[in-house]
Amino acid sequence: MPIASVTVLGAGVLGSQIAFQTAYCGFPVVAYDISEAALVAGRERCDGLALRYEKEVSGAAGGAAQASRARIRFSADLADAVAEADLVIEAAPEQLALKRELYGQLGRVAPERTIFATNSSTLLPSAMAAFTGRPARFLALHFANQIWRHNVAEVMGHPDTDPAVFTELVAFAEDIGMVPIPVHKEQPGYVLNSLLVPLLNAALLLLVEGVADPEMVDRTWTIGTGAPAGPFAILDTIGLRTPYHIAAASNDPRFLKVAAHLKEHYLDQGKFGRESGEGFYRYT
Repeated sequence: MPIASVTVLGAGVLGSQIAFQTAYCGFPVVAYDISEAALVAGRERCDGLALRYEKEVSGAAGGAAQASRARIRFSADLADAVAEADLVIEAAPEQLALKRELYGQLGRVAPERTIFATNSSTLLPSAMAAFTGRPARFLALHFANQIWRHNVAEVMGHPDTDPAVFTELVAFAEDIGMVPIPVHKEQPGYVLNSLLVPLLNAALLLLVEGVADPEMVDRTWTIGTGAPAGPFAILDTIGLRTPYHIAAASNDPRFLKVAAHLKEHYLDQGKFGRESGEGFYRYT
């Protein structure tokens, strides 16, 4: 059965982008988050995305972007949010315990036909499959930040994923304007982050070890490679909560030091990256 209705769990930076892009391509979408305050922030993000699409996406001006916004419904009631969903895309924070609890709840209220997909960028589907109660209908669908520009969607199953579900998600990714990247074997970091994360980690270690500041690291990288953005600018776009959670879960003392640095100098001061207007850089 083709996917006709989509729910996105998490109305944060990337969750809002996934919801908006899916709605822009004609699908009705429910955006779920745990509180009304989180939903208010999600609505504001989607309002901002409508304006960005009008400026940056060909064909989005003249009402198309605003019509997309109207196809998104917001809900803080999980059972309500997934009642009609053919596909649920989970975009919750990178914390295994949180995802375990969320999938436990989701499995009890979602229709049996519903496909579950995680947008996790670091956790393998096999680490979560048992939580879902439907491992054959569970896999990863991973997006890059600013998905209207960086429109790759990595599809990665686990050993028990139904091949037909995998094929269906590849087709869905194409239906929402993505370039599908079928990943045929479980790989931490998929393809994109297998290449990107070592760069970001190296930059963070240069910072916390006092080797160079963010501006100098980024300047070195952009001049030396011709890349349009350096690793700290990329981290600001991702949002600093994600690298914090990943570093805090590490057993490596170097990355525990990274986590402590991010918490003290950025997160505790409300500096979350572009989403808050300041991270390693300030934004207007």
